[in-house]
Amino acid sequence: MATDSDATGWSPNLYNKHAAFVYSNKFTAPVVGLLAPQPGEKIIDFGCGSGELTVEIEKIVKQAEELPGAPDVKYDAVFTNATLHWCKRDPRGVLKSVKRVLKPGGRFVGEMGGFMNCIGIRGTLHRVLKSRGYDSVKLDPWFFPSEEDYRAVRLLESESFEPSEVTLVPRFTPLPTDVKGWLMTFVRGSFLQGMPDEEAESIMDEVHEICKVDCRDSQGNWAMMYMRLRFSAVLKI
Repeated sequence: MATDSDATGWSPNLYNKHAAFVYSNKFTAPVVGLLAPQPGEKIIDFGCGSGELTVEIEKIVKQAEELPGAPDVKYDAVFTNATLHWCKRDPRGVLKSVKRVLKPGGRFVGEMGGFMNCIGIRGTLHRVLKSRGYDSVKLDPWFFPSEEDYRAVRLLESESFEPSEVTLVPRFTPLPTDVKGWLMTFVRGSFLQGMPDEEAESIMDEVHEICKVDCRDSQGNWAMMYMRLRFSAVLKI
């Protein structure tokens, strides 16, 4: 199964084909509105992916520059969209990195997968993997926190951020192709990374078939339920 994936398993071509909704204006306008970028501000995008949303923010602030090497350069805001749920290994480390580049009183605004994200598909993945003898919990790359998980002592507040909003937002998400395309984009290079192509294909096909009953309507249109954790916080002075 040939792809243009990088060393992490991420493929911009698959992303743009099967998941362009991630950076669509329809789905990103609320979190960009929460960021409220202003002309002249310095804003850094953590995990910009293929960069479409970063370009839109750049048009507002009217400046763009490469990430500086100097540790004393600070930003007015750190923005992130659809990235932090991939940071399962060390979500606190992400916040420490934000603190290093953010001005005191600066904003940390973003959106990520939250508690109950990808419900149905994620559970089916676990069930199929377990039936084949895999440790599905170990293979699962996602960190989908609840509001309390992210707000309270475990994360934001414990790292000197003062949250003004931490909200779970359910989102009905039509798929441009189908569940198989979604799995190829987000699961083949993560859950199934390192598996032979034949085994990975078989697993994705089984998940795809099981999910038809919930994810495909009578007209053949595919969709799934996302649950987004949208947040805004200020670094305490």
